[in-house]
Amino acid sequence: MRAPPLLLLLAACVPPAAAKAAPTPPGWEPAADAPWCPYKVLPEGPGAGGGRLCFRSPARGFRCRAPDCVAHASAGGSLRASVLRNRSVLLQWRRPAGQVRRARAFALNCSWRGTHARFPCERVLLGAACRDYLLPFVHDGVRYRLCLQPLPPRAEPAAAPEPAECVEFTAEPAAMREIVVAMTAVGGSICVMLVVICLLVAYITENLMHPAPRRPGLRRQA
Repeated sequence: MRAPPLLLLLAACVPPAAAKAAPTPPGWEPAADAPWCPYKVLPEGPGAGGGRLCFRSPARGFRCRAPDCVAHASAGGSLRASVLRNRSVLLQWRRPAGQVRRARAFALNCSWRGTHARFPCERVLLGAACRDYLLPFVHDGVRYRLCLQPLPPRAEPAAAPEPAECVEFTAEPAAMREIVVAMTAVGGSICVMLVVICLLVAYITENLMHPAPRRPGLRRQA
């Protein structure tokens, strides 16, 4: 049994569900007494050292709300990158459950993919108390990779380093996102207009073009 064309049109014009804010999973929200995060932005080059010591406060109460934010997670699930509309990226991480070994610090390496090779963009050394870091700016349409590796304590120089957790993403152009939103709004308005027109045509066809037959009355007897 086929559905009437009007019902098919109504089903096609149903607007999509509104985007909700991605909830903060357990373990991502910093504690109320979380200390400040010390970090160093290192110069480019594998053997470069130095860097100025800086501090940042933990990102409390952060919610990734579409369409102003797009969240990307690593394969292991312990690293998350939230790409914001202003082209900045909030990187958050947590230690895996049951992790006994402590980390001395975290090494963050940023790179982007070119046509034939990958190029470094930033190297940061973060303290053991850090659980998030803000990358100030990324370019549209470029494939980025952020890798975070825990560093072993100095008392364990022979210990094997833990594997790095990596997350990849591409920042969507803001102009393209606005065009998609505008086209979705215009398409929804057109669908509503078509539904109203179809209902009006159905009403005219059923009531005006084909009036209901009159029931013959009883003839009066002389």
